[in-house]
Parts: sequence; structure tokens; C-alpha cells
Amino acid sequence: MDPDRVLEGLDPEQTEAARALRGPVCILAGAGTGKTRAITHRIAYAVAGGVVAEQQVLAVTFTARAAGEMRGRLRALGAPRVQARTFHAAALRQLSFFWPQVVGGEKPTLIESKIKVVARAANAVGLQPDRTGLRDLASEIEWAKVTQVRAGDYDKAIVKAGRQAPMPAVEVARVFEAYEELCRERNLLDFESMLELTAGMINEYPAIAQRVRDQYRYFVVDEFQDVNPLQKLLLDAWLGDRDDLCVVGDPSQTIYSFAGATPGYLTGFGDRFPHATVVRLVRDYRSTPQVVRVANHVIGQAKGATAAEHLTLQAQRPDGPDPIYQEYDDELAEATGVARKISVLLEEGTPASEIAVLVRINSQSAAYEQALSDQNVPFTVRGSTRFFERPEIRQAVHTLRGARQGVADEQDEPLVRTVRHLLSQMGLTDTAPEGRQARERWESLSALVQLAEDMAAKPGPGGRSATMADFVDELETRMATEHAPGFEGVTIASLHAAKGLEWDAVFLAGLTEGMMPIIYAESDDEVEEERRLFYVGVTRAREHLAMSWSLARSPGGRKTRKPSRFLDGLRPASPSTSGRRDRRKGGTVRCRVCSNTLTDVTERKLGRCVDCPSTYDEALLERMRDWRRRTAQEQKVPAYVIFTDATLQAIAEQEPNSVSRLSSVSGVGAVKLDRYGEAVLALVAGDQPEGPTSGDGEEEDE
Repeated sequence: MDPDRVLEGLDPEQTEAARALRGPVCILAGAGTGKTRAITHRIAYAVAGGVVAEQQVLAVTFTARAAGEMRGRLRALGAPRVQARTFHAAALRQLSFFWPQVVGGEKPTLIESKIKVVARAANAVGLQPDRTGLRDLASEIEWAKVTQVRAGDYDKAIVKAGRQAPMPAVEVARVFEAYEELCRERNLLDFESMLELTAGMINEYPAIAQRVRDQYRYFVVDEFQDVNPLQKLLLDAWLGDRDDLCVVGDPSQTIYSFAGATPGYLTGFGDRFPHATVVRLVRDYRSTPQVVRVANHVIGQAKGATAAEHLTLQAQRPDGPDPIYQEYDDELAEATGVARKISVLLEEGTPASEIAVLVRINSQSAAYEQALSDQNVPFTVRGSTRFFERPEIRQAVHTLRGARQGVADEQDEPLVRTVRHLLSQMGLTDTAPEGRQARERWESLSALVQLAEDMAAKPGPGGRSATMADFVDELETRMATEHAPGFEGVTIASLHAAKGLEWDAVFLAGLTEGMMPIIYAESDDEVEEERRLFYVGVTRAREHLAMSWSLARSPGGRKTRKPSRFLDGLRPASPSTSGRRDRRKGGTVRCRVCSNTLTDVTERKLGRCVDCPSTYDEALLERMRDWRRRTAQEQKVPAYVIFTDATLQAIAEQEPNSVSRLSSVSGVGAVKLDRYGEAVLALVAGDQPEGPTSGDGEEEDE
């Protein structure tokens, strides 16, 4: 293949990266800027130009999915024999190959989950943690191993790292030491030891080092901001004293520090290699300018290292709809509101698979699962099991079913008190415990108590209070709904699970202080990681971005919550502080049905709350949509550039019969009035306009 043909279609910065063929190269790539395109074309360009043989390239990434995507692109570019693997897959291949000559004898058994071995180790030192505690211990041992901390140094290491242990540090260290001993005795190997042994083998045996370095002479590492010290140890062993290393990453997307990742290797690349070529990719091809402005604002408020290293994105797509900022009275109203907005998107033609609801913690998903079910909207839960399929919830429902039979006089025993008492026997405490897994379990059980509180706050049939039987019936109904067969639908995911993915429409829900940033983020560094996590969520959206929060947990509860600090400077000011801004925008807009103040962009355009009843001429709305479609096709622009759906619906509801009345509809400014006013008034009058109105359709005055 002609090398120059490989570079066709790349933008100037991507071309610069692809042409930087030798020596250390650092590509700082913002979200949506085409980093995979840049590095695969760089590899293919080097192969086509004879700089390196295909089989001598090792491209390393973090997930099998990303490695598979990279291999597919390289095949299409004429470089099918390039090795694209995860750190673990590459290490396992090398360790297995050299094991007979280095160690000999039976190869160790690779364990994919530490839980069983950690349980035996805990029992060996006289501890019997529950499954959640075991998962937290396993995570802590993994953190220690990837950061190269030994059991004897664990207590000092967590103090230095500002880390909170899930149980007394001395007990974690004892379990850690017993775990390592069990692995040695039973010839077991976990993923961390596999990386460490592979690096040690290369560093200690010159003949093996020579063979590995003869095989791989050209290295590319994707997502370099997520590299941990153990992976860096292995990479350095592969590299030796050479410098043909290209690293790619974005410091603003570092969200795994709790697991040992550090952006320092990426941000400090120039210190290690002063002669390195540094290329910055900032042209965002994923998101509309409206989404990119939000992303730049969020990361632009960063402090510390992130502030110094963040990239300012430059949107390349045409304009899209404005982001939505929506405040709700309570969590139930928020989930219901989000589900209704999703229903509208589906009706307008957005595929369910192109919509996502992103939450901070997995236990938040329950409300959205139920709300989407109530709207008959298909959904899938990514990166976690559905709420009622989680082990602790299945156990809790089993316990509550049994209790239903044993409550003699339910009217005399408040529902919430009974539920809380029963779940306390499963470990539900008044405050969240330490440990990531333990906190997630606690949040799930707390969600059941919240459901009981919601039911208790609503009078049942005949005005009676909800009983335990009512509560269990409600749980079983919800379980039956969620146990439907799997299918493609709206994605519900945590922000961490959403990394590396993208959708046409993204709903960021539950954006309150204590949830975003999470209440456990106490230090400045932890808060900044939460900011980066929010940034990752924003940059998942291609076109539609909606951000919401609720003032109370339950209906009728005290409205004491505050919107996330990360929304400061983005969301509309509250009615009490927005006087000057409202006057500049034309004054406070109130719902013409219920008189509530409207802050959401869509509702301000409609002139009413989306939940308030309204009547409109459906035939008129359909005529306007058909006219808009034809006009957009003629002008070769997206339909919403002509008028948004909310503006069309507002016109159909208000039926303006004059230029002055049409101009008062939100979304119909002077430019659009001049360009489309005559056609719209004809449609309202029941006439057909002569034809699609000419014009470039690029100016927005909404």
C-alpha cells in the first residue's frame, strides 16, 4: 500500500501524530477527537513505509473490546499481523511460553476471581467477613499489589496514599499475607502476580529479555492515563533502553485512581523523554458545539494537576439542541421526568440503543429501571446486574416475604420501622460502612427502605396505611417486570461503566451534592476525580444532553438537597437569584397551566411544564413536521436547525395567526421569523406554503 494513502482523511493534528514515526511520542487526545483513528493510521503508515515489520508492533490497551476494535481497524488498513492486546493477555502469552525454561514443572492455575482464596485466607487468620466484606478485601489486596505494596508495609502505605481501609489495617494486612501464602502453596496465580512475574522474568533473564525485545520493537499504549505502577513495570521491561514508544491518553479522563491508576506517567512523559514529540488532538468529532461548551466549562474549572493539563475541545459538528437542566421535587419525580423525556425522544425517532441514563452509583438505577418500565420503554443495565437480581436484594426480598406471614397486626406496626428492622439483621446500618463494595450493598438495601417510606407516605385503598403485604406485593410486581427477557434498549449505567462509550442522547441524573461529587470524596484530589468523572459523563453525549437533580429524596420530603457544584455557571439560576438574568432573557417564564417557574429549556419554549395537560391540533403539528422535514432536506441541514420539536409543539398549541403573535413564541427569533414566518402562518391557517423556503438554515436565534 502507498504510505501516503494511509494518511488520507486525517486532520492536520492526526496527520502530525501519524508522521511521528520514531522515538518517544505522546498524543494527548481529548474526548471524541479520533485517538484510535490516529494511532491505528500511525501504525499502518509505519508498516507501509517499511519503518517496522507488522509482527514487531505491540499495541496495548485496557479492554478486550478496545483491542478487538484496534485489530479490526488495522486489518482494514493493511496491517493484519500487528499484535493488539491487553496488558494481561500479552503477559499471559509470554509467561506461558517461557515458563518451562524459567521455572519448569506444572504451570500455575490462573484465578479470575480472588473471592474464594480471600475467604480461605480470612478464615485462616480468624476472620469471617460476609461476601461484601470479602469483595472489599479482594479490591484492597488488588490495589496493594498493583501499587507494589507488600503486606508488611500496607498500614503505612494507606496512610501515605490517604486511603481508607475497609476494616482495621492490621487485619487487612494479615489477610493479605495469608492470601499470598495460599497462592504459593496451591500454585495459584492472580492477574497482578502474572504481570509481576512476566516483568521479573524479562528483567532477570538476559536471554529472555533479548528474545522479547527482538520480537517487539515498536510499542503503542492506549489510555495511558489509566496505567498503574505494576503495568508500568511490565512496559519498562518490554521497552528496555529503547524509546520507540507512543503513548495516548487524556489526563481529564483519569477516573480509576482508587484502583491504583495514575496520570503521572502521561503528564510526566516529557520529563522522562525530553526529546519526545507531543501532539494534541482537540478537534471533537463526537459532540455538538452545545455539548462541547458544557464539557469545556466543566473541566475548565478544574484545580491542581488537571487544571494544568486539560485540553480545550473544538467542536466540529453542526449545532444541536441546547442542553437541558431540570430540577425536580424528589427522586421519584426525577426518574419519572427522565423516563417521559426518553419516551419523547423515542417517538421522535431516536433509537432506544442510542439513549443512556448515567448515574453515580449502581443503587441509583432502581428508580430509573422502574420508571422506564412504567413507560413501557425497553432498557438494559450495563456494568452491573439489575436491581432486583443483585444478591443482597434477592436475599432481602426472601426475608421480607417470610416476615409478611409473621406480622400479626400490621396496622399497629409501622411499615418503615418493620422493614428497617428486618434489613438491619442483614447488615443495614444507620450510616454507610467503609469499603467500596460494602457501601454499594448498603445503598441497595437503603433503596428498599426508601421504597417503604414512599409507600407509607401515600394512603392506600380506603385511606389505610400501606402494610407489609402491600410492600411485598409491590416488590414482587417490580421483580416480575424486571425479569423480562433481555433485549436492546435504553442503557442504564454508572459513570465508570460508561467510559469509552457514546450515545446520541445522554441523561446525567442525580446531580446533587453528596452524589456528584460523592459524599466520600473528602480530599481535594478526590473531588477533582469526581469532576473528571462528571466530565466523562458529559462527553459521552453526541447530540442530546440532559442534566437533572432532585431537592428531596422522597415525595413530600424536606427539600434540602443542593445541585452539584459542578453545575455552577451552567444551570439556570434559581428564581431567588436570577432576577438580572431573567430580565435579560425576557423575564421569568411561568407555566401557563400551573404557574410554576420554568427553568428547563424545552418547557420554557412550550410555555408550560411537560407534565401539565395541554391540547393542540395534531394535524397541524403533523403538517409542520412534514414541512420542516422537506425544508431540511432541501437545505441539507438537520431538522432541528429549522425549528426544534419543542418550538413546533408550542406553535401547534398557541396557533398564532399573525406575525406579532408568532414572534412571541419562544424559539422564533427575527431571523427565523423572516425566513419561515410566512410558511408557518400559512400552515396554521390550514393552507399549504408554496414550497420549502430557501436559505442556508445555519443561523440560530433561539
